[in-house]
Amino acid sequence: MPIMRAVDIARSDNLDLVEVQPNAVPPVCRILDYGKYKYEQSRKEREAKKSQKTQTLKEMRLKPKIGEHDLEFKTRAIAGFLQDGDKVKVTVNFRGRENAHPELGREVLLDVAQRLQGIGTVERLPLLEGRSMHMIMAPAPQKARPAPVAAPSAAPAG
Repeated sequence: MPIMRAVDIARSDNLDLVEVQPNAVPPVCRILDYGKYKYEQSRKEREAKKSQKTQTLKEMRLKPKIGEHDLEFKTRAIAGFLQDGDKVKVTVNFRGRENAHPELGREVLLDVAQRLQGIGTVERLPLLEGRSMHMIMAPAPQKARPAPVAAPSAAPAG
């Protein structure tokens, strides 16, 4: 329709003529309340921001001669981070003569990965850099869980 006719229709309804696709041939325009349109767009953007989860990188530091209880405690903390949706950088720091035995640190990291097998996946295998060995774990992908089935009521019929 001609532009002047569209402008007249928009003015008679107290609305705006908004160009939606300027690159199309001919350009596409809509008659709408522009203020309401902008408000709806900002609401959609806010809702989208609420639903998205930012993934941060947490770090857990270990020693090659870590005790069993300490390893369990740190592993539970890592599991909590992974369940919150964060990536975890697990680091084993070597001091003094511990540098001569990097295989001990690798064993600790692989043990942590094995303990967290269902909760997280190893994104980067253990890698020795200077006096520390790093491994990065990411949360395990969420599988489609079946909906819980309602249990039959235990109330006596009567």
